[in-house]
Amino acid sequence: MSDSIATTAGLLAMSGASTQQALATEMVRQNAQSDASIVQLLEQGAEQAKALLAAGQGTRVDRFA
Repeated sequence: MSDSIATTAGLLAMSGASTQQALATEMVRQNAQSDASIVQLLEQGAEQAKALLAAGQGTRVDRFA
């Protein structure tokens, strides 16, 4: 009887660890998606800011020329 209880306890522990790993993986995936969305938002903001500048502004300038 104790062998079956130990086996069951082991299976439950493995199942719990698997669930915990799956949740951690999902959290990392969601964080990556969030980071990508933030980058996209910042890039859009930069493009919009450039569009509002007068001609010739917002471009790189060669300071050593």
